[in-house]
Amino acid sequence: MTDDGAGTTVRILDVAERLLQVRGYNGFSYGDVATELGITRAALHYHFRGKAELGLALIERYAARFTTALAALDRTAPDAPARLRGYVDLYRDVLSRDRMCLCGMLAAEYRTLPAPLQRSVSAFFDANTRWLRGVVEQGAAEGSVRLAGPPDAVAAMVLGGLEGALLITRIDGDVDRFTAAADRLLDGLTASPTAAT
Repeated sequence: MTDDGAGTTVRILDVAERLLQVRGYNGFSYGDVATELGITRAALHYHFRGKAELGLALIERYAARFTTALAALDRTAPDAPARLRGYVDLYRDVLSRDRMCLCGMLAAEYRTLPAPLQRSVSAFFDANTRWLRGVVEQGAAEGSVRLAGPPDAVAAMVLGGLEGALLITRIDGDVDRFTAAADRLLDGLTASPTAAT
């Protein structure tokens, strides 16, 4: 992957990310990206040899942003329930832009993805599950989170619940419905349920 002074690589990633979050990996082509940017397919291949390389770059960039956001929550959220609410806000932000979680979209197409993308998608969800497990373990130790099972299972429930709520909300884009589902999910975990935001 290379970049020029005009930031063509970033523009390619921005367009491809939006297309993937709206259509899925199998729902867009190099031609779609090239047409939208007004460049040739050859120019696109100069920056990313193939669609799999583009997909990997998209996952890496998305995962890096998520990691940064989780680190910010670790620094700024005062307790486990606040971290969990902040985590929900990451999903709500994606939904408010009429998009889906990039790795959630890829997970829906997992069996048709090239193996390197499969590994990267799995790594994204593994990292999120580890972070969530740490948060619920901290909350359980502090008495602010009720564990209705092993921490790994609770973390998987939160992650799966939010990804599922995003998917269902895709039908009509009703952010309030997503928020209500996320609130119920978190209220079931918090020892002292916080008011819905």
